[in-house]
Amino acid sequence: MWITIGCTVFWSLFYLTLSNQEEIIIYIFLVFWVYYTVKVSRSFLWLLYGKELIKIDNLALSYKRSLLKYGKSVPYYFENISNFSFSIPEPRSMHAIWEASPWISGGERFHFDYFSKMIRFGRKISEKDAKLLYQLINKRIQERSKK
Repeated sequence: MWITIGCTVFWSLFYLTLSNQEEIIIYIFLVFWVYYTVKVSRSFLWLLYGKELIKIDNLALSYKRSLLKYGKSVPYYFENISNFSFSIPEPRSMHAIWEASPWISGGERFHFDYFSKMIRFGRKISEKDAKLLYQLINKRIQERSKK
């Protein structure tokens, strides 16, 4: 539906005789239309082909957001990680409903401070998986930071 509306408006820009004000309104609409088309398309592609990869070695927790095997792995060294925690929205809250929508690619469950910058990951995972992953990562962070 959204694509059809944009194509129809784009077609009307070239095939209908419009006043100057009407053309300006259509250009403004098309700018917003393209912006939201790109945002929703990226979220849809993430739902289909995206995944998060976490690797824990002796020095760091490496995190990669991968879309069709493309993405950059970023290491976060254990001695600089602080305040590691996770949050799950209440089941019937507005926050949970917002994150459950397919056009939103957010919903990160885990967060930690790294050089006073908040790093978030764990998109749209269930509460059970979040608790298990939290225990695993927190245990590894505690083990590695003691060494």
